[in-house]
Amino acid sequence: LLTVDSVSSPPREILLTATLSKLHSEGGEKHEEEHADAAVIEDPGPEQAEEPKQEPQPPQEEPAPPKPEPSIEPELPSRADQEPAMLAALLPDEAETRAAELPKLERVKAALTSSTSDRMFEGRDPRVRTQLVVLEGGSQLTEAAVAQGLRWLSRHQHPDGHWSLHRFAEHGDCDDRCGGEGSTHSDVGATGLALLPFLGAGQTHTRGMYQETVQRGIAWLLDEQKSNGDLRGDGGGQMYAHGIAAIVLCEAYALSGDESLRLPAQRAIDFIIRAQHLGSGPNTGGWRYAPGERGDTSVVGWQLMALRSGKMAGLNVPAAPFNRAKRFLDYVQQGNYGGLYSYQRGRSPEPAMIAEGLLCRQYLGWPADHRGLLEGVEFLLDRHLPDADNPNIYYWYYGTQVMHHIGGEPWDRWNAAMREALVRLQSRDGHEAGSWDPVGGAAGGHDVEAGGRLYFTALAICTLEVYYRHLPIYRVVAATAGSDSPE
Repeated sequence: LLTVDSVSSPPREILLTATLSKLHSEGGEKHEEEHADAAVIEDPGPEQAEEPKQEPQPPQEEPAPPKPEPSIEPELPSRADQEPAMLAALLPDEAETRAAELPKLERVKAALTSSTSDRMFEGRDPRVRTQLVVLEGGSQLTEAAVAQGLRWLSRHQHPDGHWSLHRFAEHGDCDDRCGGEGSTHSDVGATGLALLPFLGAGQTHTRGMYQETVQRGIAWLLDEQKSNGDLRGDGGGQMYAHGIAAIVLCEAYALSGDESLRLPAQRAIDFIIRAQHLGSGPNTGGWRYAPGERGDTSVVGWQLMALRSGKMAGLNVPAAPFNRAKRFLDYVQQGNYGGLYSYQRGRSPEPAMIAEGLLCRQYLGWPADHRGLLEGVEFLLDRHLPDADNPNIYYWYYGTQVMHHIGGEPWDRWNAAMREALVRLQSRDGHEAGSWDPVGGAAGGHDVEAGGRLYFTALAICTLEVYYRHLPIYRVVAATAGSDSPE
């Protein structure tokens, strides 16, 4: 995406220009290699011949210049605005790589080559992240989209640290220039969703170019948390909001090692465990909007991911809630081998719920060759590949994680369709540049109109971070961490 010529002495002035708008306009993966070069403008070197000097001419009256035609080019952030975010996503900076809180390099190497599922966040380490983008099927286009998305999120944070689904256009420097407000009022849910992609890119409250953004967001969540760990907040969202915010606290603690986050994260996990529906019937073990309610697959997925994140962060997470969740999934599964899932028992299988159910099964121990897993994967690949003309971000978010864990030909097929669709759908106009229009929907009532632009954008960025956000469960990756410092 960016090229730099070698510089001799005396150094020449080099201007790096990011060509994101050109890459978008040329369209997707088909033209990716052909059009990924950036323009490099140099001042004339000493070896270039000077043009002959012209004799001065007497001033002549010139006609007034014609009025410029209205520009039809999309309004994009200036080059100066684009470059720092793009470079931060594509290249680990020296300060980030040297950060004292980075884990020991040997631990990162061991996680990359481990065949166990006891690893999760090591791919976000700046010393391996750029390698994983290439090895796992990402591109300069996907990383540029991530960088632009993070920039948009950072520009729509309230000064007190929170984000909003329905009032984000009033925050930052937006001044109501962005449309697509959501109908759901849940600032905890919005703040959790917005923080997930920053953490997914390895940006924490202790390191990274968005350190202050993340710090304000986490501080706001901590202020909202009740003494019993409850993070549901006011308005809608309820256990959705709590589960997402709990993931944020667990990931922030795992990535930073900040001991001040251990107790809040543990309390959030404990609240999830207490909120699980208990009983003796076959439909126990789930979660829904309020603690103790009979579950649905959608809410269950967020709570299980929070429990898994807590476990990977070294928190106290017993086996019992995982085992109870298996009973709930058994209750809502369909298909010949249990590879299809519905929102609740009695409903038809839906792509979003199938993908979410399969991801839960993967983290609950299904092997890669489990017949139910293969049944679900085949169903999604044959009937519901990502398509820019039929967007479904909730489904794509979960389906991308499932296929990435599987790897091989299923992942290659899915990834090619997913990254082309999301890169093509990203907005490039005005203040909305870097976000995604809230279009399409998801089965089970998860309409993007409820979450709006911020919801779609946060999930889209997380989806494009799949190459390093979570390490694959069933396979090792070939990335090799370099050294503890760039020198």
